[in-house]
Amino acid sequence: MIYLDYQATTPLAPEVREAMLPYLGDRFGNPHSPHRMGREAAAAVEVAREQVAALLPAHGRVAFTGSATEALNWAIKGSRGAIVTLATEHAAVLDSVRAIERAGREVHILPVGVDGLVDLDVARAAIRPGIGLVAAMLVNNEIGVIQPIEQLAEIAHRAGALFLCDAVQGYGRVPIADNVDLVALSAHKIHGPKGIGALWLRDGTAVEPLLHGGGQEAPGRSGTLAPMLCVGFGVAAALMDERREDDAAHLDRLWRTATHRLGPEWTINGSFAHRYHGNLNLRSDGVDAARLISGLRELAFSAGSACASGSGRPSHVLKAIGLSDAEARSSIRIGFGRYTSEEDIERATTMIFEATEKQLMWAV
Repeated sequence: MIYLDYQATTPLAPEVREAMLPYLGDRFGNPHSPHRMGREAAAAVEVAREQVAALLPAHGRVAFTGSATEALNWAIKGSRGAIVTLATEHAAVLDSVRAIERAGREVHILPVGVDGLVDLDVARAAIRPGIGLVAAMLVNNEIGVIQPIEQLAEIAHRAGALFLCDAVQGYGRVPIADNVDLVALSAHKIHGPKGIGALWLRDGTAVEPLLHGGGQEAPGRSGTLAPMLCVGFGVAAALMDERREDDAAHLDRLWRTATHRLGPEWTINGSFAHRYHGNLNLRSDGVDAARLISGLRELAFSAGSACASGSGRPSHVLKAIGLSDAEARSSIRIGFGRYTSEEDIERATTMIFEATEKQLMWAV
């Protein structure tokens, strides 16, 4: 099996697995207990917290959560005032803002262009005094487009609003602007374990708790932390830091190979210039992406977000950039990274190209 679904999840790094194993054995202490085993577990959590924070702006604190979805819900539901976000955001953001809209808060969802980027003039008109929070994704999980986060945060601050950055896909890969106030993260997108995320809060930024029942995790998140998962997240973050240049160079090679081999029959969705090179979302007219995916059983790739798979609906991201239902259903997402080889890309693109030709031939 060739794995090309890195936006859904990444393979666990061997170093992460090794670091986590002791916490399945003798190091099982509760990090909130006062005895020696508890203190040792707490110390491991704090090391992990520093490792995760090392890739984030200075002057803030990492609060561990059960997922990035929890972190985004916490930031959105724990903030005050009207909210502005983008039409291409993850469901964790869009569903959360719709929930608070039903509860009576004002919500503005901004459109994007055919390139997937927000128009900053449109953003300036919408982000006015009285807006409490602006939320935008650094790297889009479906099409890989990189939003102008620094400029959006500046606009938010001029209006007196906080800025929330969903950095799940970009953390450790794309620089995070120093002027953000809140950042949501996920470990399993950076070769760490599933079941743990984080919310980074700039010093002085306050949000109301989402979960109640002990407040173990400052600033007010309740629930017993899992040292094993925290340690895994920390080691994964440290590896992202250590391997940043090597990983980026490797991705650029894979990107060039994939785009060259697939050729002009496939059109890239979203901006070509402003994007992360580990995400290749593209379409070929007349192709049934679902059939292509089910027929190529030796490849693991997707038609979009794993969170929306099986819904039967065209991707809201592809619809937001102006694609028709047919074009959206003719689109595939190929995600690759650290453990993908150039041979994997060569074999996979050959298989996709041959399967596409066969599908189109039978459709005539």
